[in-house]
Amino acid sequence: MTLSIVERCEANGLRMTEQRRVIARVLEAADDHPDVEVLYARACAVDPKISLATVYRTVKLFDEAGILDKLEFGDGRARYEDAEREHHDHLIDLTTGAVIEFVDEEIEELQQRIARKLGYRLKGHRLELFGVPLKSKDR
Repeated sequence: MTLSIVERCEANGLRMTEQRRVIARVLEAADDHPDVEVLYARACAVDPKISLATVYRTVKLFDEAGILDKLEFGDGRARYEDAEREHHDHLIDLTTGAVIEFVDEEIEELQQRIARKLGYRLKGHRLELFGVPLKSKDR
């Protein structure tokens, strides 16, 4: 069983204030890729005393500790997700900014094959596709 974000922070020796715990729980509950502004709004709904600066510092701390993955999709906003989530890739809709998670076994195998061909054992990867929706008659 995977440890919670709070448990992983504590295991890494991070001091967990109540506000950091709130931010960790908000991150854990996220099923999207929130940026700091979104995290701040969600955390404030739980604890109105949390400041934007606290959210920025906490996210930076969690990122540096390897608890979070920082994602940059070319829109100027860093977004975050739990580093322990199941592996997946991203398709970013350039018209709406929506981020679609997907897993494709053919892509996974192709990446492994390429790494082996080049003399490497793949330890991880990140794939981000950027696109616009096809018109319904083009599908």
